[in-house]
Amino acid sequence: MENRPSAFNPDTINELFKLVWTQTSKERAQKEEGEAETEVGAVALKKSRTTTVNANALKLSCELLRLFVTETVQRTAIVAEAEGITQIEGTHLERILPQLLLDF
Repeated sequence: MENRPSAFNPDTINELFKLVWTQTSKERAQKEEGEAETEVGAVALKKSRTTTVNANALKLSCELLRLFVTETVQRTAIVAEAEGITQIEGTHLERILPQLLLDF
């Protein structure tokens, strides 16, 4: 990668990852707690571990997100241009979204 500033702040992406990990951990704990109540003599739940992200993985995630957004805007602009419209609308995004998700 070039030495240019990332389009996405790595700290923001890291916080988003943490939020998702926390929510997933809570859901998993609730599920295990419900299962443990139904079992006789269930063992105490595991301690929750802290999850961290490697700095290089974070940079890569930011770059992938940047590419995804760039590709989305380009494809949406092509659809809008084909219709003779100079402004991108939600309907244009709806048209390209299935193929975009398959490609990524």
